[in-house]
Amino acid sequence: MAHLEKVFRDPVHDYIHVENQIIYDLINTAEFQRLRRIKQLGTSSYTFHGAEHSRFSHCMGVYHIAKTITDWFTKSYPETWNPEENLVTQCAALLHDVGHGAYSHTFESLFATDHEAMTREIITAPSTEINAVLRKVGPDFPEQVASVISHDYPNPQVVQLISSQIDADRMDYLLRDAYYTGAVYGQFDLTRILRVIAPHEDGIVFRVSGMHAVEDYIVSRYQMYMQVYFHPASRSMEVILQNLLQRAKVLYQLDQEYFAQTSPGLVPFFENRQSLHHYLSLDDGVMNTYFQSWMSNADDTLSQLASMYINRHLLKSIEFTQDQEQQLDLFSSEAPLLDQLRELVEKEGFDPHYFTGTHNNFDLPYDFYRPNSNKPRTQIEILQKDGSLTELSEVSPIVASLAGTIHGNSRFYFPKVMLKNPEFNQLIRTNL
Repeated sequence: MAHLEKVFRDPVHDYIHVENQIIYDLINTAEFQRLRRIKQLGTSSYTFHGAEHSRFSHCMGVYHIAKTITDWFTKSYPETWNPEENLVTQCAALLHDVGHGAYSHTFESLFATDHEAMTREIITAPSTEINAVLRKVGPDFPEQVASVISHDYPNPQVVQLISSQIDADRMDYLLRDAYYTGAVYGQFDLTRILRVIAPHEDGIVFRVSGMHAVEDYIVSRYQMYMQVYFHPASRSMEVILQNLLQRAKVLYQLDQEYFAQTSPGLVPFFENRQSLHHYLSLDDGVMNTYFQSWMSNADDTLSQLASMYINRHLLKSIEFTQDQEQQLDLFSSEAPLLDQLRELVEKEGFDPHYFTGTHNNFDLPYDFYRPNSNKPRTQIEILQKDGSLTELSEVSPIVASLAGTIHGNSRFYFPKVMLKNPEFNQLIRTNL
């Protein structure tokens, strides 16, 4: 195959080099180009107006980091890294998010789709352009790439480069999201990390000389989740979007013709008969066009929610704990606290099913390997000068303070006008 060199200019990584025809052909497939029309951060652009970047640019970044690492391994670790696995690693990095859909996480919870399952289907389905490109390598190559993403690939080195507590995916999205949101929290020394990463018989390790760069990465990840990914305003938009789609799903049963005209791409999902073709036909722009058409619907709830979403009219929120959600107000009712707040919202003229909501965001910044947990994590191993391995939190007091501890909160969302309601405010002051 003739030598190829294509260069993509990237604001995070400068130049991204593509030197393999298979990679270049994958980039040019319809399924991968669709990622240009899917925002990386979903509703976060309503909070951080610069965060308009796409899944496409993120996947290109992950490919770049994976290529940098595999090139480094090929050069520096010929005894522990097999260069024949460079291509499968780079393909998995490029395609790891190809199954993300329009407003992916919100959409998934309502229509029971799974972006990881869709990623594997896009890679392995004979009908896709991506599958046709991968089959040029070999008849079983699509399955090999899919197995990396599903963690079934036999070499843990390859799997951990794409999916672990410090992988090409996370390294790119932290730097990229920090750049586009304007936040400084997500910045860390990628150059140093890429110099100290090494293949090991059981996976990936980091030489002790670069431990502080790895430590900084963990802290940066924690701060990005707390300050950016869990921002209350972005979550408000998610609640509105969830309630909007839920209302449309209910109304579809009453007026199928209207939705067939204004939002035909959602009909298969309303009817629970969606196919891969239907899934790939939706993107953020298509969905936003549907929402704009719903703004003039005769149903006040649908039109109001659509207007709130398109025009960024946020719901307000308060933080609560599980105990507070269940506690009783002995002076007025035996209903749980949030139910009482919903009743006051209803008295104000809002349907609480659609104009309130709870949103939970929790994250485990880092954890060591716990074999008995539901989803045991692959811990970060530090390679000492004598060749022994030490788990990161054992040598880093900062990481030790984060290890195994869950951070985040639960929020109750409600219409802004409720802040003028004395009874509503009294309940909040008394109980929260």
